[in-house]
Amino acid sequence: MYKATEGLVMPATVTGSLPRPTWYTENLGRRSFIEAMVNSGYREQYTDAVSAYLRDQETAGLDICTDGDARFDNEVGGYSWFSYAISRMSGFDYTDAHRPAPANIGLAYKRGHILHDGLEARINPVIVGPIGRGTLQYTAMWKVAQRLTQKPIKFGTITAELIGLAVRDQHYKSRRDRILAVAEALNQELTELADAGCKAIQMEEPQIHLLAPRGGQDREIDQAFMVEVFNATVKGLRAKTEIWAHSCWGNPSQQRILAETPSYAHALDDYNRCDADVITFETCSSGGRDLEAIGKRITGKKIAIGVIDHHTLQVERPEEVATLIRTALKHIPAERLVLSSDCGMGREGMSRRHAFYKMAALVQGANMVRREMGLPEALCLAAEPRFSLTEGS
Repeated sequence: MYKATEGLVMPATVTGSLPRPTWYTENLGRRSFIEAMVNSGYREQYTDAVSAYLRDQETAGLDICTDGDARFDNEVGGYSWFSYAISRMSGFDYTDAHRPAPANIGLAYKRGHILHDGLEARINPVIVGPIGRGTLQYTAMWKVAQRLTQKPIKFGTITAELIGLAVRDQHYKSRRDRILAVAEALNQELTELADAGCKAIQMEEPQIHLLAPRGGQDREIDQAFMVEVFNATVKGLRAKTEIWAHSCWGNPSQQRILAETPSYAHALDDYNRCDADVITFETCSSGGRDLEAIGKRITGKKIAIGVIDHHTLQVERPEEVATLIRTALKHIPAERLVLSSDCGMGREGMSRRHAFYKMAALVQGANMVRREMGLPEALCLAAEPRFSLTEGS
């Protein structure tokens, strides 16, 4: 059910995370969100950070906003994107926490590589009992953000398979069982979120396209099972909210985890079977290589393409953004096209200023194409000459 993008032609958004303000020094640790919000210091910093994220997005001219993933702590490599969920869902125990072996992750980085720090810093709990939603408290966090803006808040969550494939298990009989158990728990949490009025829920990130590059595909865990997991996680939600399936090629510490950006070709038919309203693709980093295939094989859904690269500090020129959008329009109808970032920009590698001007470039480039097509343009206050501190600029 289209809610966030309903009635919008080529709306602009970003994936989710944004760089933490330097003054945002509070961390959740393993407290629940509501417990932390009792503390006046945490409440002030958290609410101010979300407000700053929203103001930056609105000033840039985005149509759909996010809370910047403000709940995530300042962890090496942006690992809190993963650890937030497993440290709050029930069924996990940290008594014998471990660092996952490279085989569990699918990619190994030797000492001397920046991503090795991320491997060293990962401490995962063990599954010791039935997995439940615990104290994820997604609805409370969405409410804090949504009451600060009239624009729809797109709320993102990690997917079940990423949790189930990375932890040791002393309870379930198989990887499939534990992944489906995580999916059921997430579904309960997301149902509450949808019932509260959230207009867009984003699943981050299905491993449908990443199993093969990671070398983790086998008879038990394959792309077909990943589709099953996705659909189980979002069961019943599309009648209440708009479901996004976010796919990219990874960005811990804003780094590429693969030597080259792969093609989505092998996974497109499986993504088309996902119960999602919008499928997102990392396309800026590859120069739009897969746009024709994406347009042909993703049918009956909206397609969000990345038009700014989350890996690089180089801010795209609006003309570059416009060129990529024009290429996409050759293969994807404007009414099904959504404009976004390749992935999040807050995984410990980018400043707020870089992220802000990337968002502004996204909207300025989109406006160029909208103008050519006779579509309404978004107000990008960041680009208004009358507000320049240098007269006449």
